[in-house]
Amino acid sequence: MIQLDSVSVHLPQGYLFKDISVQINSNDKIGLVGKNGAGKSTMLKLIADHNKPTEGAIHKPKDCTIGFLTQDIKLDTTQSVFDYLVHSNKLLKTIKDRIDEINAALVTREDYESEGYLAMLDELNDLNHEFSLNEGFQWEEKVISTLVGLGFKEAELQRSLSTFSGGWKMRAELARILVNQPDVILLDEPTNHLDIISINWLENYLKAYAGAVIVISHDRLFLDNVTQRTLEISGGKILDFAFPYSKYKEVRAEELIRLSQAKKQQEKDIKHTEELINKFRAKKNKAAFAQSLIKKLEKTERIEVEDDSIPSMKIGFPLSVHPGKWVLELENMGKAFGDNRLFEGVNITVGRGEKIALLGANGTGKSTLLKRVMNELDGEGTVTYGHNVNIAYFAQDQAESLDKSLSVLETVDQVAKGEIRKSLRSVLGAFLFQGDDVEKKVSVLSGGERTRLALCQLLLSPSNFLILDEPTNHLDIQSKEVLKNALKSYEGTFVVVSHDREFLDGLTNRIWEIEDQNLRIHHFDVKEFLKRKSGQQQQMMKPASKTAPKEEKKEDSAPALSYHEEKELKRKKNKLKNQVNKAEQEIERLEKEIAKMDEIIADMNYDDKEKAESTLGKYHELKDAYDAQMTLWEEATEGLMELE
Repeated sequence: MIQLDSVSVHLPQGYLFKDISVQINSNDKIGLVGKNGAGKSTMLKLIADHNKPTEGAIHKPKDCTIGFLTQDIKLDTTQSVFDYLVHSNKLLKTIKDRIDEINAALVTREDYESEGYLAMLDELNDLNHEFSLNEGFQWEEKVISTLVGLGFKEAELQRSLSTFSGGWKMRAELARILVNQPDVILLDEPTNHLDIISINWLENYLKAYAGAVIVISHDRLFLDNVTQRTLEISGGKILDFAFPYSKYKEVRAEELIRLSQAKKQQEKDIKHTEELINKFRAKKNKAAFAQSLIKKLEKTERIEVEDDSIPSMKIGFPLSVHPGKWVLELENMGKAFGDNRLFEGVNITVGRGEKIALLGANGTGKSTLLKRVMNELDGEGTVTYGHNVNIAYFAQDQAESLDKSLSVLETVDQVAKGEIRKSLRSVLGAFLFQGDDVEKKVSVLSGGERTRLALCQLLLSPSNFLILDEPTNHLDIQSKEVLKNALKSYEGTFVVVSHDREFLDGLTNRIWEIEDQNLRIHHFDVKEFLKRKSGQQQQMMKPASKTAPKEEKKEDSAPALSYHEEKELKRKKNKLKNQVNKAEQEIERLEKEIAKMDEIIADMNYDDKEKAESTLGKYHELKDAYDAQMTLWEEATEGLMELE
């Protein structure tokens, strides 16, 4: 569908990439990867026709439509979110405007038999048919569904775009691209401004999408779930792999080993050839032979190995001192900004060694809760720290607190203590500060570089309680792995806000979820959390999909039932009613048991691992029984609805 033919981009410092040829097919789902500065975003801009190649050409079908989500979008903020999307389809808008124009004219005209009046009726009929073919009558429903899927609340859709943050404007632009269903979707870091539920929704949407998708992302799980092909820009060339990201990394690692071996052999051969040239160059009877060797050497294409892997490092957060049995207590915690209530009535005690993921949709108050914990914001309730608690806090704007006059190396050297000081350059390398980068002043770093440096500084600061708000933003996949391993080995307590499922998987032992102004505690991992969330969403959708056809059937006159049929129908109804009643009683009992267990777990001593595992095992058994009864209740209720 799209063909890049010998494409090159030349910059003042040289070629970004040269003589690239690749074909993008109509249903390809492609992950575009490469080191920072390799040219990934430039490649998307070329395909979207935002930039032109220095050399070569990009061939596309004339009617090919492209949707491009960039990281520097500019939106028309005078419109509401809903209007921005509704009016974005030019074809449907043109048809709808003409339909409205004809309808307005027909109301005022009385020449019902004239050719002009009849011609307008014919045009109106044709326009309505075209509008229907282009799914115009479902357009507004699709717009709302897409916006809600990306996290907007229906009550917010009439708000002006100017009242939303940059992240939410990015979501609105993403929704505009998706709802218009272009032939090719280009996405540059689409998950940066999405919460964990919206990322899940976007994944499912893109997997089922009929067109081509090319995505740049540092979210490994997102790439694995969405893509089947990986294009890597490396050393000014493009490498094509018919695998999603994780499989590509395995194949690429094997290929790099082979290339390294071939490079060593080539260097050995070149050295031998050079020795022969030097040996025979001065001899008359061997001069021609020496010249042929020189020409052969000049034509030899040198093997280059560009390995972007970071050496595996075991970096650990240093523990300052051991705290007491509990590290944090929140009593009647609440916060509202005017009429906007975020949460209330939060009562919780955090035990030593707990590993907590704080989740929830954007705007529910996750960062606000952390700021209340740090006493950076006023609000309802009290915050009490435990004995010997030493908190290290990473805020989303942590980079702004760095001393701009210091170098990168000086910044981390300020806080590092002990043996780790000998490995500061290696630690910085894990966070993409390599070579001369460590001598750069903080003042000249980009926003992303400063964020990475602030996180590296925090990693080296002694503490026993970490509070991390979106620490994985601006980190590449390898750097996230370094951070995750450090947290897994951390002996203290931490609360982390992140929407990166790969990062959270296997990292935490409980989840705090802010929803409907409440803080809920879940004693399972992020995979189970997402599974249950997806199940809840499906259950919410079931009644609408199941009951709609039943209403249509009521319009048809049903034949009268015989005596035996009525008797059998009554028997089935009674059986289902009994099942509903029994399930409701059991659900009520289990809810009380689970509530008791919640209190026990909140005060549980996790130092006694055997007892803690036994208690959590009983808790999971109760939750499984509760889920089973809910399923029975739903099935019996749906059965009753069908019979009635």
